[in-house]
Amino acid sequence: MAEKTFAGHPVIAGAVRAKALVSHGGFNTLASYQQPLLLKDAKGTCSDQNNPDLYKKPLAGTALCLPQTIGSTTGGMVLMCACDNGAGPACMLFSKPIDSLAAAGAILAENWTDHPMVVVDRLGDDFLAYVRTGMDVEVAEDGTVTVRS
Repeated sequence: MAEKTFAGHPVIAGAVRAKALVSHGGFNTLASYQQPLLLKDAKGTCSDQNNPDLYKKPLAGTALCLPQTIGSTTGGMVLMCACDNGAGPACMLFSKPIDSLAAAGAILAENWTDHPMVVVDRLGDDFLAYVRTGMDVEVAEDGTVTVRS
């Protein structure tokens, strides 16, 4: 079993293991979670047809690996609501510095829900080039991310 470790910056620290779900484009929080939230879809099935990496795949409980989030200023609140409903990812792993919308959603989820998520940013472009959907991902409290194939 091959493994590679990446050092990141813990935004919301925690230890978690999950299967990777990878988006090479920006993650539009509103477009991705709009239908799951309206339909009370506990799997959080991605409804963003403009993101072929994620479309129709369950987001809940995954290690969501992405460069950044994009879209509406409601993104933070949508992410918090997804976490509150149990449809949020187990963790969000950013190759780039976290954007303000995702940071707001992560902070809201940590403080106002029973389903916070671990968030690590600044993992680098090598991280996103290496990780593939379905790989095992382990996140440590210090922001170290280990990816196993």
